[in-house]
Amino acid sequence: MIDEALTLYLVTNSDGLSDDVFLTRVEEACKNGVTLVQLREKKASTREFYQKALAIKGITDKYGIPLIINDRVDVCLAVDAAGVHIGDDELPVDVTRQLIGPDKWLGVSAKTVERALEAKEQGADHLGVGAMFPTTTKENAPTTDISVLQDIIHAAQLPVVAIGGIKEENMAALRDTDISGVAIVSDIMQADDVAKKTQALKKQIVSIKEKNHHDR
Repeated sequence: MIDEALTLYLVTNSDGLSDDVFLTRVEEACKNGVTLVQLREKKASTREFYQKALAIKGITDKYGIPLIINDRVDVCLAVDAAGVHIGDDELPVDVTRQLIGPDKWLGVSAKTVERALEAKEQGADHLGVGAMFPTTTKENAPTTDISVLQDIIHAAQLPVVAIGGIKEENMAALRDTDISGVAIVSDIMQADDVAKKTQALKKQIVSIKEKNHHDR
């Protein structure tokens, strides 16, 4: 179930978008193949984040897509999202697991095998690994080698999403990895045609997953 949900993972970025445009773009993506939405709001107040999470959950529920909240356990619980995703500077993994309970999904960012194994031991359900390519979404994000991505997948034995700078034109570089999915930010959020872009990305990641499954 979780492996399928991670296939085409939209991480939102509302920078420069009005609320209406933002929600319309997320809905277009949900309608055209995104399998999970992670709401990421680095600049919003708690009230704004909560209001936006409620609005996005209305969309994801309509299409039967899980909603993950970035960093904010309180917002995740307040809107009853499917889960939360945390990085290195958030609450510890085991504390986050205690707060959200056993049933919500817990995603954790991991750049090393050590972090991945620690996260698994403390209750992570899946991992986000990257940045795979240079990205403007996260400032000064160091890139992760594809060999490290593979090492993390094989060591942790958890579903892994590749993230960071992934676009339609460079996704083929992930063809020989055992990823469960790709997390996309700007290639969807800033697309000229969100529907068309989402469909193209979905087709590509599905073919990568099928090939990898076939090669095992």
